[in-house]
Amino acid sequence: MHNAQSLVKLWRHEFADLPFEAVVKQDVLRQGLSFTPAALADADFKKKDYFIFTFDRAPLSSLPDHKRVPEEIRIFTPAESGAAQGFAAALQPTVISVRLNPDSPYVVDRGADGNIVLLLSGEALAQVLFPPVPEYYRQQFSFDKPIGEVAPAIEWGYLIYLTVFRNCQYFGKDEECQFCDINHNWRQQKREGRPYTGVKDPAHIVEALEKIAASDSVAKAFTITGGSVTGKLQGKDEIEFYLQYPRAMSAALKERFISKMVIQAWELDDCKKAIDAGVRIYHPNYEVWDADLFKKICPGKERFIGRENWISRVVASAEAFGAMNVIPNFVGGVEMADGVGFSDEDQAVASTSEGLEFFMSKGIVPRFTTWCPEPFTPLGESAPPPLTYYLKLLRNYRAIHRKYQLPVPPGYGEAGVGKAVFSVSAFMDVL
Repeated sequence: MHNAQSLVKLWRHEFADLPFEAVVKQDVLRQGLSFTPAALADADFKKKDYFIFTFDRAPLSSLPDHKRVPEEIRIFTPAESGAAQGFAAALQPTVISVRLNPDSPYVVDRGADGNIVLLLSGEALAQVLFPPVPEYYRQQFSFDKPIGEVAPAIEWGYLIYLTVFRNCQYFGKDEECQFCDINHNWRQQKREGRPYTGVKDPAHIVEALEKIAASDSVAKAFTITGGSVTGKLQGKDEIEFYLQYPRAMSAALKERFISKMVIQAWELDDCKKAIDAGVRIYHPNYEVWDADLFKKICPGKERFIGRENWISRVVASAEAFGAMNVIPNFVGGVEMADGVGFSDEDQAVASTSEGLEFFMSKGIVPRFTTWCPEPFTPLGESAPPPLTYYLKLLRNYRAIHRKYQLPVPPGYGEAGVGKAVFSVSAFMDVL
């Protein structure tokens, strides 16, 4: 386990070609963090909305502060600071998603000077800011749900995340993706008294977006997503269910925001329906590249669509959306799940990099989220992969992206150190 000084040493000796910000970000994401009461003393910041998954390393029932913590943190060292000012190394502003873990060596506390700081094994690593409350969170709406349940803001306000179906129909048949806690999150939130809505009303979504468009200058994109629909939901198949949301929006709304959709790998004709409905960016997440691991980790997707068919549909979808607007996600690190995946990190990186090479050679740029072993999932008892796995993956990701001279994926805001707002991996920080 690292302290601040040894983390800097690892970076300088082995990964100096990567920004230190990416090193810290990936380590915080893989290990989670906790907050002291002093750090949470101020109430006026944007709280964690649990917008689709828990992304926590412990059950909510054992996390008494889970309703009081911020959605994200932004770490930095003041411009005039350096090692002499009590920090191990300079850091440009870096946005990191909050994943609670009471056993993490990362702790957010308030220093004697009143500033909030990120500690690693008791050593100050950076100052911390919490996200501001978006202006639209203070407005009145016709519905009785909190706006953070209907149209929560993440990525420091850049993205409106619309989880319109809070469950997944692969659950209950032992076919859910083995890392996924979407249904477990739903059950935990209901037990904790949150007013979660299983299926969101398109009219509420439209009302929220219209007010955001009128009052918020930070939000630039929205994502429509939810669990897979393998049969019917409210009398609709998956295509018709999800497309009812963009179809309900005015042309002006879809012009104002970058419209994104995270769903299964659809056939080309259905992708064209999504284009006609106003969807601009398509995320058919393939989750893990290795063929055997796909079958083990995504049994429902393997049965319902199949890996080879999934990949071929992703490639074919570029005809509808354009290759740069097809951005499939993989869960970085899940290929090293204990007892299931690779035990050698270099083999894991090589496998995942093979998938990156395949897609990027075709002009399709995947993204990745950092795997969080959530406690109620089949893989929840696994240890996270080592930090060096993620740093090697970032190095390969950037190299392959440069090899094919690809653009920065649209719909994620600015790329680069000190600019990226994508909070669940450092892939945008290194581009």
